[in-house]
Amino acid sequence: MGKGVKITVIGSVFAVMVGGAGYGAYNIVSALNGGGGSDGASVKTGPPSGDEIKETSAKFFAAWEKGQAAEAATYTNNDTAAEPLLTSYSSAAHITGVKITPGTAHGATVPYTVRATVSYGGRSKPLTYRSELTVVRGRTTGRALVDWRPSVVHPQLQKGDTLFTGEAANPPIEAVDRNGAVLTKEKYPSLGPVLDTLRERYGDKAGGTPGIELAIKHQSPDAGDTSLLTLAKGRAGRLQTTISASAQAAAETAVKKFAQSSVVAVKPSTGEVLAVANHRRDQFNAAFQGEVAPGSTMKIITAAMLIDNGVTSMNGPAPCPPEAVWQGQTFKNLKGMQPNEKATLANSFLRSCNTAFIKLIDEKPLDDSSLTQEAQDRFGLGRDDWKTGIVSFDGKVPAVSGPDRAANAIGQGQVQMSPLNMASVTATAITGTFRQPYLVSPKLDDRQLATAKGLRASTAAQLKQMMHLTATQGTAAQAMAGLSGDFGAKTGSAEVDGQAVSNSWFTGFRGDLAAAAMTEEGGHGGTAAGPIVAAVLRTGS
Repeated sequence: MGKGVKITVIGSVFAVMVGGAGYGAYNIVSALNGGGGSDGASVKTGPPSGDEIKETSAKFFAAWEKGQAAEAATYTNNDTAAEPLLTSYSSAAHITGVKITPGTAHGATVPYTVRATVSYGGRSKPLTYRSELTVVRGRTTGRALVDWRPSVVHPQLQKGDTLFTGEAANPPIEAVDRNGAVLTKEKYPSLGPVLDTLRERYGDKAGGTPGIELAIKHQSPDAGDTSLLTLAKGRAGRLQTTISASAQAAAETAVKKFAQSSVVAVKPSTGEVLAVANHRRDQFNAAFQGEVAPGSTMKIITAAMLIDNGVTSMNGPAPCPPEAVWQGQTFKNLKGMQPNEKATLANSFLRSCNTAFIKLIDEKPLDDSSLTQEAQDRFGLGRDDWKTGIVSFDGKVPAVSGPDRAANAIGQGQVQMSPLNMASVTATAITGTFRQPYLVSPKLDDRQLATAKGLRASTAAQLKQMMHLTATQGTAAQAMAGLSGDFGAKTGSAEVDGQAVSNSWFTGFRGDLAAAAMTEEGGHGGTAAGPIVAAVLRTGS
């Protein structure tokens, strides 16, 4: 918010009445365990009845409409958290005239529509939105209570977020793509959090002036405010990004087909980010900030390490036995893979043979730090020095011994990546040059982009050819079918503790376009992430 605008948050107060110390003590314990007082009667158990759901939600709505935050909070199972947010709804967000219309309950969940007015500085605008709440049974009191969470107040609120109305913290921006096309949240929904962050970071550098708005101030210092309603428009500053509108549109459409999916596309010749899209239940930018095992897409880096250290070459030996034992741990291949003791590196790469890579990491001169050095020195990963323009993860390839050294080589163990990292890995692999990805020009704020020495020309040529073979004859062939020209890919599936189905990974290139995607619990790399990457590569942007 701008200077001079103050937010007052009123905390909950526990009142102990004279002669009623026992009552006050009970209320404190009760608040910690789900609800207000009890008359000593037997405590109800089981799910709330339809009548209880209707009565509790009606009383909560009535108190909320009247601005009685403390009263409304008593109908929740966490009044300590509920009261400050409900209080700030009117005091800090300046929302009045609240009218709540409940819809038809679905079990214990009640949908509703909120209609209100936001007023500030002599300006007013109507506010309408939909949300829902769930009624549960208080654990100690047996009362029917609203299951408290910030989204009860507004569907976009998360833990630690607050609502406020006043002068915007930053001027609005008109973000445009590389060719001047305007990028909006309405046209490119998954860009919303990215555009919010760009506004926070570069609004004052883009030449605009702030307006008056209702917004969400997020708890995370890395997340920009989310504007909900504009009472008075500021003057937008123009911010040039590296995004390609055509690639972004393809990415948005592609991720919507698979839940919990993220994709990034970059321009290998420059490092410019051409698209970033997420389809997730939360607002997390997993495309840039995800930290998960990349599965067999990691074999691009491992293959580079083997070639650079003279262990083998594209046409050199890389036997694929049915299993490989490394320091007491047995590793196997995907079910159905035929062993091939005479396989070359190219053959084991295109089939994604785990055992071939694990057998080779024991060769001299490789040691526990070889994969880490390859990732850092050649691919620019894991040094915590990328400056993309927004928050991003640089990858993690730690030097380890024991079974995790073998697991790291096939993208499991302690290796962590984001789709941004793997898109960059592909870009480096096919050009031989590491160019740190970025979303806005470093000239805008004098950022120093990360550098790395990159790959030998011969190594890059072999990696590119092996990825082409994978896309035409190997595990990526089905997903990449129909593409023409200069293209290649690598699949990956990463097992995650607690998940019945592995994460799906895929990275590929076509001409001067590289992309990588990840789908949580998507299975094999070519099943979910593969079609997402292929759709982006078809744009040819």
